[in-house]
Amino acid sequence: MVIKRISAVLAILLMISSAGAEDKALAPTPPMGWNSWDAYGLTVNESQFRANMVVLAAQLKEFGWQYVVVDEGWYLQNPENASMPQALRYTINLRGQYEPAPNRFPSSASGGGFKPISDAVHDDGLKFGLHIIRGIPKKTVFANSHIGTTRYRASAAADTTDVCSWNPDNFGVKANFAGQAWYDALIKQYASWGVDYLKVDCIANPYKSAEIRMIHKAIERSGRPIVLSLSPGPTSLEHATEVAKNAQLWRISNDVWDHWEKDPQKEWSQSVKGQFPVLADWAEHVRPGSWPDADMLPIGQLRPNPGDGKPRASKLTEDEQRTMISLWAVSRSPLFIGGNLTQMDDALKSLLTNPAILEMDQSSTNSNQNNAQADLVTWTSQSVKGDKRYLAVFNLSDAPMHIDKTLAEFGYIDRAQYKVRDLWQRRELGLLNSFQVDLPPHGSVVYCLHD
Repeated sequence: MVIKRISAVLAILLMISSAGAEDKALAPTPPMGWNSWDAYGLTVNESQFRANMVVLAAQLKEFGWQYVVVDEGWYLQNPENASMPQALRYTINLRGQYEPAPNRFPSSASGGGFKPISDAVHDDGLKFGLHIIRGIPKKTVFANSHIGTTRYRASAAADTTDVCSWNPDNFGVKANFAGQAWYDALIKQYASWGVDYLKVDCIANPYKSAEIRMIHKAIERSGRPIVLSLSPGPTSLEHATEVAKNAQLWRISNDVWDHWEKDPQKEWSQSVKGQFPVLADWAEHVRPGSWPDADMLPIGQLRPNPGDGKPRASKLTEDEQRTMISLWAVSRSPLFIGGNLTQMDDALKSLLTNPAILEMDQSSTNSNQNNAQADLVTWTSQSVKGDKRYLAVFNLSDAPMHIDKTLAEFGYIDRAQYKVRDLWQRRELGLLNSFQVDLPPHGSVVYCLHD
């Protein structure tokens, strides 16, 4: 009896400890926000960033969208010359660290880096995010600059044999005292700017274990809670345990753009359809503070200078966009809008402001692919309170599909009938034990079963 009581007490303590860990997690729910890459690529400037920030604060913040992220190349004075790396002009301070290009971010010209912008972001009740390429600037290494206030110099930290295959700006960082000092100084700089979210690129694939750990340690030492996002994918499943210890989200695929099927001309680009098996593989690793990331949502207007291709409206159909958001939400992926918010129309706003779909992403558990039969795929999950159950049904085929299923076929067998709500149609369907639905090609439906 005594042993049983001790076991019960230990179980309760473990539950309390686990709950406390979730409460203290840097990202207790999947981060939601906007990122500049899909609409602006390397070229986003301060006025464009602030304009998108204003829209998010005014129209989307109340639905849970909170991060606004400046993506790649903010230190380039002439990003339009990216195809000619030798012609690029970098903005670097006396410590050998990148600074915002003052011709693109004029508020940085008086010093303080991105602090004036992050202050504006915080004043709007939002959080500020920044993209970097891992490593140390080549120009800093060639100058052999001192690292912060330490005795180390850049040449001792740099691995000159390690350069990102698709970005020429930096050398890799060695796993030594000088390398840690570099990242400590760098993250301290970002903390002083008020950065809340740091997206580190060219680090998840190929997987740079040592640099990931150094950046994680530098964030801990900075004194500021900064969410760490790793990119690009695919991160290998074999690294799942380690990456979850060091980052809050990590990319699980190549870049996702606005195409349903795989584009044979772009091996580096993942299709929306291709994300179904990838998300299923990562489902067991989803938990508070650790989020497998299915990438940004390339929806809305991808203009004026998208990170890939010509300026355009997203090529995904309305059904495909709804399916994409449904899959991301039921699998609990982070949600980052890629389209230009200043050109958001009512259709896009409706996709981004469905409270029940967003609640499924933010407040559910036990998300799993329930069934995959050819082109019919289903996912199930339940609310963290246990009072709602979710069923998402997807037609991956190129033809319409009629579905006639009982709820028991998806494991719902604890009662004869359930109250069912169609989350996208925002209407109650009544007490049901089965459902019949006609889905268009690449279409989907999401049901909530509730009391």
